[in-house]
This record gives sequence, structure tokens and C-alpha cells, in this order.
Amino acid sequence: MIRYIIMRLIGIIGVLWLIGTITFFIMHAIPGGPWDEKKKALPPEVKQNILRKYGLDRSLPEQYVTYWINLLQGDMGIPYQAPTETVAGLIGRSWPVSAQLGLMAVVVAFTLGIPLGVIAALKQNSWIDQLTTALATMGFVTPNFVLAVFMIWIFSLNLKLFPPGGWEGPQYWVLPVITFAMSPLAITARYTRTAVIDVMRSDYVRTARAKGLKESTVITQHILKNSLIPMLTIMGPMAAALTTGSIFVESMFRIPGIGKFFTQSVSFRDYPMIMGVTLFYAALVAVSYLITDLLYVAVDPRIDFKEQSV
Repeated sequence: MIRYIIMRLIGIIGVLWLIGTITFFIMHAIPGGPWDEKKKALPPEVKQNILRKYGLDRSLPEQYVTYWINLLQGDMGIPYQAPTETVAGLIGRSWPVSAQLGLMAVVVAFTLGIPLGVIAALKQNSWIDQLTTALATMGFVTPNFVLAVFMIWIFSLNLKLFPPGGWEGPQYWVLPVITFAMSPLAITARYTRTAVIDVMRSDYVRTARAKGLKESTVITQHILKNSLIPMLTIMGPMAAALTTGSIFVESMFRIPGIGKFFTQSVSFRDYPMIMGVTLFYAALVAVSYLITDLLYVAVDPRIDFKEQSV
């Protein structure tokens, strides 16, 4: 397993380099730059000094090599929108807020989504299954920002149960967490339902029932346990995606997370911040896939990493 992990980590480094390279050249291929807006027109000599300060007066290959050399030394650069901070410091300050939002959404999505999916599968084609499927479909197709508007309108403006925005305490967390969790909850419920139904149709489940085992034993020991493997395929990456925050949810509820800064960095052409957040997101997702693969062994001991190609 150690060799497998090492090879996967080497592969992750290669993926990050590829993603960083593509992002770097796409950013610079787009016409214009951080200080080319007409509303921010600067005298030529002032603009040249700024470009020199951030190394943008150099050729593109020089900028590319310099960025990776600095990154290997732990320097992710200085964000143009906050020159008194560093990209690493800004990510370190804002990401914990997004991670807190995402982790709470993960708990809500998995705690409610998995039981709903299991119940829908066990009651297949019943009114319970149809109701669960309908609610899951609504949760999946409704955009975050639309749901956020309704949540604020109903629970903040009319019922006045929760504040409409901010991140100062538990009462501020309820609406954004529910809003953020609805889509992954729906996906989890639908995917769980499909996985459980597939396992219920397998031969070993029929054999277990034919042996006279209690239905509760069949469900817990055979159906649910074997349904975890395909569910892990989405749970790991979904958790990583949620912990990176949401641009719409954070903007609608005025949450000071990393999504806010990423949106601003794209608007301002903040190259270091765009690169830093992109690589950070990619690293989280890549590591989540590795952890998911390792969890396969805990769920199904029949899986042998020695037989898997990296």
C-alpha cells in the first residue's frame, strides 16, 4: 500500500503541474490585464512601475518559470487586490470559513441523504419512493442562488427566525448550510437509492433471504455494507468540493469565505490569486480521490492495491 500511495502522490504532483500550466497560459492569453481597465487608466510610467513590481514586464516564459520556482519555495505570490497580504495568507484566512460551511453541509447532506435513499430503495415504487424522488429532483435542479433568495425571503424577512447574512454565530449558519446542502443531499439520496437497489437484486442477497435470515440482518450485513462501495465514489469528491465553498452561497449570505476572493480575483485579473486558488482546489479534489480509494479497502477487504495500476 505504501508504494501505491507514493505513486499516487507523484501522479497528483503531475496533475497539479498540468492544471497550473493550463491555467497560467489561459489567464495570459485572455486580452487585457489587471490595470488595463479604462476606469483605472494610469499614466504609462506608473503602469510600467506596477508591472515591473509584479514581474509582468518580463516575457511569458520567464514569468512561468519564475512562478514555479517561487511556488516550490512556498511563495504563492502577492494578490493584486490585497498587496499587503500574500496569496497563501489570504487562502489560509478565508478557506477555514468555507471549510466550516462545507463540512456542515456535508454532515447535513450525508446524514439525511443516505437514510432517505435507503428508505426509497426499500420502499421502491411506493408513494414514499415517489415523494423522496420528487424532493430529491427538486433539490438537485434548483440553483443555490434561487434557493438562497427563497430562504432569506421566508425565514429572514417574513418569519424573522434567522439573520439574512453574516457568519458571526450558529444562528447565522442555519440558512447558508441548508442552502448549500440541498443539492448534495439530493445527489446522495438518488445515488444511494440506485446503489441499494442494485445490491438488492444481487444473487448473494437472494441467497441470504433464501437461508431464512432476518430481513434486518440482510439489510445491515449484506445490502447496506455492499452499497457503501459505489457510494464512496461520490462521497469523497463531493466532500472536497463542498469544503472549497460556494461563490453564490457565500455572496448571497455575505460569508467571508474563499469563494468571495476567487470571484474578485477573476474580475480583477488577479493572476497570483487565481493560480493559488485553482491549485488549492485541485489539490483538495485529488487528495480526496486518494482517500476515497484507500477507504475502499476498509469497506471491501477483497480489494488489493497490488493488482491496481496507478
